[in-house]
Amino acid sequence: MSVPPRSVPRASIHMPIVASGLRIGLLGGSFNPPHEAHRAISFLARKRLGLDRVWWLVSPGNPLKDTSSLPPLAERVARARKLAASPFIDVTGIEAALGTRFSHDTVAELRRRFPNVRFVFLMGADNLVQFHRWRRWQELAGRVPMAVIDRAGWNFSALASPAATALARARIAESEAASLALRAPPAWVYLHGLKSPLSSTALRAPHAQPKG
Repeated sequence: MSVPPRSVPRASIHMPIVASGLRIGLLGGSFNPPHEAHRAISFLARKRLGLDRVWWLVSPGNPLKDTSSLPPLAERVARARKLAASPFIDVTGIEAALGTRFSHDTVAELRRRFPNVRFVFLMGADNLVQFHRWRRWQELAGRVPMAVIDRAGWNFSALASPAATALARARIAESEAASLALRAPPAWVYLHGLKSPLSSTALRAPHAQPKG
């Protein structure tokens, strides 16, 4: 592992315990703030996909968003761990140590280090809408199976999005979700059952400071 940035405590960027053959879901984001929908996505994915663990990858900064007012990584990791409160959820800021900011690069590095782990990339339906804007998104879809979890109000726009259309032939039936981690990418599934309207952006809004 590369040397962690001096400004980030090592405890915030530890590598979770890994074992060959584990099915591990990867849920990335700024977690600013973490909220119950993050937990709900994790529990739903664990049940429907047969996951052993879910890693919350707390990003140093989302490349698609303004990060000028983003709280320190260690603070967001600590808050996420407090909320997660589950033995099967590992919260880490490991991207800061890996030196990766884009999901494609993070997944590529994790696959290189742990070739015998069955990683599954997790995202909410709202992220599928803009997935085609992500750096090297098609390569990301070709590196790891993906599960998209329905979010209230996003179903139609997510399934009609450019990425969903481009990857239509790789989508598997929801009834086959338990086999996703064992499939060769590209492969993805759309999971229904979670209708939480929560988002970090909405939760921050009441506390936003007026611009002067």
